[in-house]
Amino acid sequence: MPTIRELSERLWNGEITTQDFHPVGWGTRAGEEIADGVLFYKGIASANTVDTGDGLVMLDTGAVNDTRQLYDEVRKWRPDAPLRAAVFSHHHVDHIFGVGPFEAEAREKRWARPLVYGHEHLDWHFNRYKRTLGWNTAINRRQFAIDAPQFKWQEEYRYPDVTYQSRMRFNTGKLTFELRHTRGETDDATWTWVPERKLLAPGDLFIWAVPNAGNPQKVQRYSGEWAAGLREMAALGAETLLPGHGLPIFGAGRIAAALTDTAELLESVEGQVVALMNTGTTLDRVIHEVQVPQHLLEKPYLKPVYDDPQFLIRNVWRLYGGWYDGEPDNLLPAPRAEQAREWIALSEGLDPVLARVQELREAGNLRLACHLVEYAVIAEPASKEAHALRADVYSARSKLQESSMARNILNHAALASAQGKRDLAGDY
Repeated sequence: MPTIRELSERLWNGEITTQDFHPVGWGTRAGEEIADGVLFYKGIASANTVDTGDGLVMLDTGAVNDTRQLYDEVRKWRPDAPLRAAVFSHHHVDHIFGVGPFEAEAREKRWARPLVYGHEHLDWHFNRYKRTLGWNTAINRRQFAIDAPQFKWQEEYRYPDVTYQSRMRFNTGKLTFELRHTRGETDDATWTWVPERKLLAPGDLFIWAVPNAGNPQKVQRYSGEWAAGLREMAALGAETLLPGHGLPIFGAGRIAAALTDTAELLESVEGQVVALMNTGTTLDRVIHEVQVPQHLLEKPYLKPVYDDPQFLIRNVWRLYGGWYDGEPDNLLPAPRAEQAREWIALSEGLDPVLARVQELREAGNLRLACHLVEYAVIAEPASKEAHALRADVYSARSKLQESSMARNILNHAALASAQGKRDLAGDY
């Protein structure tokens, strides 16, 4: 069984890929000391524990599924060292659920309760999650193709004890933990620098993939500020990088390259989008004319295995231009069902439309086939033939996607049509 360092080396050299070792996957789910006094654990996200010489500090704490195993791995590594603090890099649920067992232990042993540090917007996002439980249940079922009606979004959260706005530091044992804020995947993102160890924990600002700066169902992301934060990190000379997802990176040169290349990709996308927006064009033109630099997508740490680059383009548009796509018929639209019925009527019924969908599917034009079959199902929701063809088209298209996010959402549509619905999470 290769060590974490060996896996990281193989991944960097292209001997394995991020499709083989997907950054947003369960990974090893075992702890390993990757540097003196640093325990790395990878569930869906990474959780990292640092021995300060006077207790432990955790940099992210895993998903709810990791809680017990993460605690056990830490205790195998450092059986008697109390957890002094934890830093939440942001509010996403794969990073925030590991503190509970350590708090229970502290009560039992009459240790001081561990302090949780995070950005001041964490509270707002936890409250938002509680307010939108149904929405977050639905969108995550789609994003991860969860065909499980019993799946439910988390309702309870560990709120931070200490919050900050721009930057702060705290000391534990022999180490300094410098927390800095950068808007990126979220507006509450924290990255942590431990100067004595030249240790950098960027959270989800680096994930061994095209940055998750798009994500079609989630709240606003901030490509330009994200890139600026990455360049600030790159200037520090870190020798160990603990990403929010994926494997650690070792060596100052590699870390600087990974961070600056990621910044360049974000800057290129945002710059091209804004340049086109300044001509007053439509979103349709922007989506299909912006070119993500191919030499960056070929890097082992920038493969589009999670977010699709087109999603990043849309998010830049949303940040600077709002929701209106520039098409006047979409400003105050007729209901989509009414549009679909009209187009089917103009095509002289459902059968010619389905025949054309089949032609497009056989010709490999799945993108256009999806548009037509969607209208067919909207116009005739009870048609078994339309649903069967829709399931086939979306399933075929999903298999061609490098982005797991795109693949899962498309596959979710196929799974829904197999049950005679357009969507399982929204139940329509």
